[in-house]
Amino acid sequence: MAGSGSILGNAVLRLEDPTLLTGEGRYVDDLVEPGMLHVSYVRSTVAHGTVVSVDVGEAASMPGVLGVYHAAGDDLGLPSFQGFAMMPPTLNRPIFAGTTVRFVGDIVAAVVAETKAQANDAAEAVVVEYEPLPVVTTPMAAMADGAPLLFPEHGSNVCFGTEFGQDTDPLAGSDSIAEVTMVSQRLAGVPMENNGILAVPADGGLTLWVSHQAPHSIHGSYAPMLGLDPDKLRVVCPWVGGGFGPKAAGYVEHVVAAKIALTLNRPVKWAESRSEDMVSLVHGRDFVMTAKLGVTKAGKIVGLDGNVIASAGAYPAIGAILPMLTQMMSVGVYDIPAVRFKTAAAMTNTTTVGAYRGAGRPEATQLIERVLDIAADQIGMDPAEIRRVNFLDPTSFPLTTPTGANYDSGEYAKSLDAALAASGYAELRAEQARRRAVGDTMQLGIGVSAYVEVTAPVGLHVEFGAVEIHDDGSASVFAGTSVHGQGHHTAFAMLASDVLGIPMAKITLVNSDTATVPRGSGTLGSRSLQTAGSAIHLASKEVLDRAKTIAAHLLEATADDIVIGGGGVHVAGVPARVISWADLAVASKDASRLPSGVEAGVLRHELDFDGTGSTFPFGAHVSVVEVDTETGRVQMLRHVAVDDCGRILNPMLVAGQQHGGIAQGAAQALFEWVQYDAEGNPITANLMDYAIPSAAELCSFETSNTQTDSPRNPLGAKGIGESGTIGSTPAIQNAVIDAVSHLGVTHIEMPCSAERVWSAIATARNA
Repeated sequence: MAGSGSILGNAVLRLEDPTLLTGEGRYVDDLVEPGMLHVSYVRSTVAHGTVVSVDVGEAASMPGVLGVYHAAGDDLGLPSFQGFAMMPPTLNRPIFAGTTVRFVGDIVAAVVAETKAQANDAAEAVVVEYEPLPVVTTPMAAMADGAPLLFPEHGSNVCFGTEFGQDTDPLAGSDSIAEVTMVSQRLAGVPMENNGILAVPADGGLTLWVSHQAPHSIHGSYAPMLGLDPDKLRVVCPWVGGGFGPKAAGYVEHVVAAKIALTLNRPVKWAESRSEDMVSLVHGRDFVMTAKLGVTKAGKIVGLDGNVIASAGAYPAIGAILPMLTQMMSVGVYDIPAVRFKTAAAMTNTTTVGAYRGAGRPEATQLIERVLDIAADQIGMDPAEIRRVNFLDPTSFPLTTPTGANYDSGEYAKSLDAALAASGYAELRAEQARRRAVGDTMQLGIGVSAYVEVTAPVGLHVEFGAVEIHDDGSASVFAGTSVHGQGHHTAFAMLASDVLGIPMAKITLVNSDTATVPRGSGTLGSRSLQTAGSAIHLASKEVLDRAKTIAAHLLEATADDIVIGGGGVHVAGVPARVISWADLAVASKDASRLPSGVEAGVLRHELDFDGTGSTFPFGAHVSVVEVDTETGRVQMLRHVAVDDCGRILNPMLVAGQQHGGIAQGAAQALFEWVQYDAEGNPITANLMDYAIPSAAELCSFETSNTQTDSPRNPLGAKGIGESGTIGSTPAIQNAVIDAVSHLGVTHIEMPCSAERVWSAIATARNA
């Protein structure tokens, strides 16, 4: 990718950071419009019930209140809200719960007032009477015979399912069969910036300022709901304080605020509280998974029999179909000749489940890596060695797995060997043996995981990009992806600067605005560099070709003799006669300065890059933990990650993604868990009760990379945004169990809290 003297492949400081560090970035809740109103939502306090009555009398008469909207009164005339296109319309979410509420947090009414405090006070004055209905909070309970139905007209709580290889016996011929049933627990996204929207009407249209990951996606769905022609709706994402998947979803709250703004012809803002965010922003994971893995005495995998039951939450969205990705990625990095797999997603009286960092792929890795450790233990084989003997042959790529994943490239043993070497694996095992021999209360656990994931999945391998040179010699790069902290400005400016020679400081990123970027799929699925980056790279080359053609005409040379240098272009060997980028931009629009056959126009090129398919990053992680066998407390000592994201553009950006991803994966392994009581009440709906780690709970991460180019884009790049999360979680869980496996412990569910670890030790000792 990088040539001689290229900036690519080097650590380059982020262009975004000065704005972040000085606090100059403006987020949705920083935006203020003249005459701005505020909306507050009345949310259900019961998980499942019939709405008997909604009394808005007192609220409507309170100071500053301009309207109270609900199903039995003024409902704004909005259609029902479709969570995901693959779900039947009968499962659409009503804008306001009129007859039935289905989870704590369901919207019963909306109050709009002059100030946020007035709106909140009035919302608290709305009196709703409920007749409680039976509740199901787990997918297993939702699928049980006689379970109460969330949508009786649907006839079942199951909303999606897949089957694969049901006519085969994948375990035939096995010498040993390892089995595990495990939970990938429900998680909250907890972005630093909560959800929010500012809707500003003007000239019969509307501008929505939204904290979101995919502005074009919600533009396409919100415009028809609001009764607007597409050109009358503009969606802009300003600075966005984290997304992690939940901010790729559409939200009823957005549409209601927007419709109120249109109805009252005044700007309307909704900015949620943290406790509101914990029940209204879509959750992630919530899978119950079973695997049976057949192996020979030599450790070779014979086949996999897997099953996933997932919670879709109350109103099924993309989370309901994510088990399909888990099925596709279930074989991981291994040569597994036979697979049988079955999935089902069930509706429950809980917050809707959506995408969360990795979205279906972490669960696949968690399952295969956990059952592989069990298999290794059963046949007395080292966990690292059982992985090595089953890796797919690197000479066989590209290949299609039995479950239909089209892997582009991979050298899995290379990353595992690098991780084992960096961790000092043999020495760690020796220290573990020493502690076990002396009965030390502080036992050492070593966990290994090897993973592959899919980036730019399910058709997301196409993206818009453009490059334009301005009359002052500066440039803009346009991307259909959307920034929420990853370093896109730096990455895309590097790509354009490398081709054009324009300093990065003179290159502006334009994104996240449907008025200035015509189309785009947003930022999700670790896709930005390989798609939008490739588009910008190719667009830069097209701009350079036009610039060379113009310069060749003006300098009376051939285009092949024109080279970059001196702030513009010149004839090779004649650097004294430079045509600046500013002059090239002006000349490009002046027909009198152009050669015959070249049309006058802005010095710009735009295109849609198509990578033709997904890419498949991979890697290996080694986790080292210490477990206090008297208290169950787990302490991370080391975490070694070797991730392969193809050709690396900027190692500083890659390392940042690795560190953030590992921290998020560790959080699932050890801390985070959205919980409900038997009546469906959330018991972890604020940061007093929902555990997330600070830096003090984590160790320093040791990250490095191998580089295996992808053939599916000109940069050779694969995604890195979710890899750390996918590789770290099973390594850490395996490490915790490994620390106490000699005591008879075979499995501990995540999060591996002190209470759970202590209980597992006590149970094993009593047995």
